[in-house]
Amino acid sequence: MDKIPLSVAIIAKDEEIDLPGCLESVSFAAEVVIVDCGSRDRTEVIAKEFGARFFVEPWKGYGPQKNSALEKCACDWVLILDADERIPPETAVKIGELIADKGSVDAYSFRRKNLFHSKWIHSTDWWPDEVTRLFKRARGRFEGLTHEKLVVDGVTKRLTCCIEHLSYNSYSELFKKLDDYSTEQSEQMFSAGRRAGPADAVFRGAWMFFRNYFLRLGFTAGFDGFVISLSKGMGTFLKYAKLYELRNLRSRQ
Repeated sequence: MDKIPLSVAIIAKDEEIDLPGCLESVSFAAEVVIVDCGSRDRTEVIAKEFGARFFVEPWKGYGPQKNSALEKCACDWVLILDADERIPPETAVKIGELIADKGSVDAYSFRRKNLFHSKWIHSTDWWPDEVTRLFKRARGRFEGLTHEKLVVDGVTKRLTCCIEHLSYNSYSELFKKLDDYSTEQSEQMFSAGRRAGPADAVFRGAWMFFRNYFLRLGFTAGFDGFVISLSKGMGTFLKYAKLYELRNLRSRQ
């Protein structure tokens, strides 16, 4: 079976559990490039078993790490994925059609189906989760260290087909990453000169919970929907609380 002239770019660390499913789902692509930042499990062995090109580099932040993976890709079109994401067969067919089409579109966004406890969460800000992942390599570049953003120089078209995301394995993992992300975000905001007070943390956090649980129908997803909405609110609260803390600490020095 002929491969699609497409490079799949993945950044990874200790992904032996999720990586096989991801690589199986992109077996239609001509090339897979993986940039690893020091895995201690079987990530490298699995990557090479699937024929991926594997590189090890120090962690530079999400945006720079993904840009490094892009620079190593050989095909004109790139699909950027995380190890816990999957390309369904119908989406793979659509990708092949898009690349074969010599139109004027430079990038495509997909709807991401976030699964939690093996269930698709089709509420809160988790749906529809629009993500731009397929683009011409010469037209796209990532900006940002934590919640990186793909900047496309050209036309981006929205698609209705999906990418599947296995999301978090547990509540514990969800809240641990929430703490890590909020720390990185607050530090970026501080570096950019942003300010916040206690009221910002409280009201912004409360609004984010209300938005996700009531306006974005998180209550329809049962207790998982409540926990996801709570994590959204807490993440926002912590981001601004930590920014306030950073300001106070620096002013005392």
